[in-house]
Amino acid sequence: MGVRVMSQPFLQMLAPEARELLLAAARPVSFVKGATLVRHGEPARGAFVLREGAAEARVPAPGGDCFVVARLAAGDVFGEMALVESGTCTATVEATAHVDGWFLAQEDFRAVVVQRGAAARELQHAVTVVLAGRLRAVNERLATLASPEDRPARAAAPAPMAGVARLRRAPFDLPAFLPRLAFFDRFPAAEADEVLACATVLEAPRGALLHAPGGEANAVLVVARGAVEVLRPVDGHERRVAVLGPGKPLGQLGVLLGQPHGSWAFAREGSTLLQIPAGAFRELYFGDTPAGSRLRSAVQRSLLESLGRTNRALTRLAAHARLAAQAREASTFEQAGAAQLWAESAAGA
Repeated sequence: MGVRVMSQPFLQMLAPEARELLLAAARPVSFVKGATLVRHGEPARGAFVLREGAAEARVPAPGGDCFVVARLAAGDVFGEMALVESGTCTATVEATAHVDGWFLAQEDFRAVVVQRGAAARELQHAVTVVLAGRLRAVNERLATLASPEDRPARAAAPAPMAGVARLRRAPFDLPAFLPRLAFFDRFPAAEADEVLACATVLEAPRGALLHAPGGEANAVLVVARGAVEVLRPVDGHERRVAVLGPGKPLGQLGVLLGQPHGSWAFAREGSTLLQIPAGAFRELYFGDTPAGSRLRSAVQRSLLESLGRTNRALTRLAAHARLAAQAREASTFEQAGAAQLWAESAAGA
């Protein structure tokens, strides 16, 4: 497996005001060369930002060896997933030179991002961008690995949104149902209504194509009832990425990052969805309101869920490879998962 090297230093992503806000909430830390910053299997409680020095993330391998899955340098961040939800470290991070930096605890990050102002908004979005980069990198890595779960791509697919009806209102009491949906579970009623006011209700029959690879991400969809199957093209095959049930969003990264869809999304059964146009979603997401902060947190939680699904897929593929006595393939899957440096806690798995 190739070693993952951090691409764009985290601090360089931030405007001066957001950087100052981050550093004011964090506490300085220092580690001598050879010191352990976090250990494999320990609870992940927050994020580290390196100001100077270097570190490596390593995972144990059969036989007592270790694999290096990431190299970190000045300006890099790791552990940012723990800012959103508690989890477990999947690698040991060791200083390969004297390290000076900062540690930002989960509770301090949450206190910062609920503040009004552009700096808090930018800091919260920067964490979203880093999480999106992690997810994109591990999905790209996973796409290079053959999987026995791949299946031949279907010969033809319907046009996106063909047969999908737009309704004036849902066929059930949607406002009363919203608090039960995972995406809205931390929204007060007034803020959920603010999001709902921007949405159109869609009724998709079983098998309806909602979006296709390369298509413009012009809306965010949230499953209200039913289920959506997400498939990614892999070398002439298709690979199931997820089955999204009620309360799960799709298309949000394409909308926020201005990227086309990278997958197919099909209604797995007759489904009711909320469609939030890209412009309205971005206006809410980047807005300086409590609903905006709550929406940014919801997007981050959905990214962690996606990373968790990928972790579980890699663990499953590694187990299959070991049962088939394919030790090299099993190690490759295991390293790909550990490169995220975070996993769901047992309670959240």
